[in-house]
Parts: sequence; structure tokens; C-alpha cells
Amino acid sequence: MSSDRPLLGIMLMLAFCMLAPFGDALAKLLGSVVPLLQILVTRFAVQALILYPLARRHGSPFALPARVLWLTALRTVLHVAGIAAVVIALRYLPLADAIAIAFVMPFLMLLLGWLVLGEQVGPRRLAACAVGFAGTLMVVQPSFAEVGAPALWPLAVAVIFALFMLVTRSIAKAADPVTLQAVSGVMASVVLFPLIVAADAFGWDGLAPADLSWNQMWLMGAMGVVGTVAHLVMTWSLRFAPASTLAPMQYLEIPFATLIGWIIFRDLPDGLAAAGILVTIAAGLYVIYREHKVSRPKVPGPPV
Repeated sequence: MSSDRPLLGIMLMLAFCMLAPFGDALAKLLGSVVPLLQILVTRFAVQALILYPLARRHGSPFALPARVLWLTALRTVLHVAGIAAVVIALRYLPLADAIAIAFVMPFLMLLLGWLVLGEQVGPRRLAACAVGFAGTLMVVQPSFAEVGAPALWPLAVAVIFALFMLVTRSIAKAADPVTLQAVSGVMASVVLFPLIVAADAFGWDGLAPADLSWNQMWLMGAMGVVGTVAHLVMTWSLRFAPASTLAPMQYLEIPFATLIGWIIFRDLPDGLAAAGILVTIAAGLYVIYREHKVSRPKVPGPPV
């Protein structure tokens, strides 16, 4: 597409790869003590409160074409489902393990971008994605046999967010990213708020809101802000680069997740996992190098 700017898209996706694991770490800290609905309501209410006033400066955020509005509603459903699956997965698995298992997602994005959107996927990017996926398999700790059924939750995260990013790519050029995120925040809040009120009124086990300490409330607010900014820059990245270009870049979430997991939870990968992290970093850096080389203007040679 003529408005694609791959290097800018890559830098925005890199910012997402740093912010998203930090938001996941906050969700892991809160997920064992705060009910799921309360986390989801806070996450999307903060998004709406931050972005809706900004989107209003350019007119009504809901003044979108009917097709875009319906796809935004679908994107919102996928976003809510994806974050819910992340919170549940992190209740059972270490941060780096959960993200590593979920990293079948970039491979799914690559295939969906090629099959559904008709995006071009060159052999070098396909090879980099395959190498990154091999590194991901090396990072998976513990094995499925050791983790048991909860290991399926990161796989659900992968499928949901692959579809989420596919929908995002299809509407990213038709709607301003701030408007898109603001509308999603409002839509999710409108649906989730009555659910949490009903959960409180009827005492639904595990879903009714809990009383929080000041520290927990601050962490909830921080989780909402980090998640909002992370998904905003991710939306921007898809505005400037194809999903197939950005797919291998997302493997860089794993080393950032490993670092954050070590700092906060003192989880540290073993030798095989560390080797896998190095492989994923190498694959991501190769994609950056390749895009820089391809996007560099060609200097005409002397006439022959």
C-alpha cells in the first residue's frame, strides 16, 4: 500500500513489545486477588476515560462508516476475550512461559495476512518467522505435560489476538487509532459495567467485585494506562506496516517478558530457554535489518 512506512510500523511495534509484558505483569500481580470482571471493567474504563475526550476533539468518535463500526464492535469483543484469557493464563503460568506459549500468534498472523488480506510474504520474512517460532519452542517452560490443562489458555490467547490483529489491520487505515481505541473502550465498558453490577447484586462467585487496598487501586489504574498505550501504539503500527512484516517483530515480547518476570517475580529461564530467547532476538533484529534495506531509496547508477 502506498501509505505504508515499514520502519515506523516496526518502531511502534517495538514499543508495544516493551509495554505489553509490563501490563501483563500487572495483570498477574492482580489476577490472583482481584476478580476477572473487575480487572476487565477497570482496563476498558480507563481506556475510555483517557481516549474518548481526545477523540471528541475531531468530532463524534462514533461517526464511522457502518462497516468500520461493526468491525470495531467485533474487534472489541476479541479484545475483551483476549485480555480475559491472558489474565486467566497468568494465574497458572509464569509470565515468560505464558507469553512464549502464546507465540504461535505471529505465525498465525503471517498466514492470515497472506491468506485473507492478500499481503505479500517474502521468503526471508517467512524464514525469520520460522526461526523465531523455533526459538519460542525452546523457551517454553515447563512442558505441556508439566503444566497440564492451563497450558491451553495461552493458545487461546494466540488465536484470539491473531484474529484481533487481522481485524485491526483491515480497518486501521479507515479510522484514526485514537478514535478506534476510544470507541472500543466505550463499547467494552457499556457491556461490562452492567455485568459487574449484576455480579455484585447476585453474588456471582469469582466475578463479584472485591474491596481493594489503595495499592491495588493504583496498580489497577496503572494496568489500564499501560494497556491503553500499548494497544494504541500497536494499532498505529498496523496503520503503517502489513501484519506479515510485523509478525516476526512480536517475538521480542519474550525477552522483555523474561526480564520483567525476573525483576518482579524472580522467574528466570534455564539454559535452553535462554538460548531460545537469543534466537528470537536474532530473528527480530534480522527483520529490522531487512526492512531497512528494502525501504532504503535506491540511488540510480550511471547510465550504460
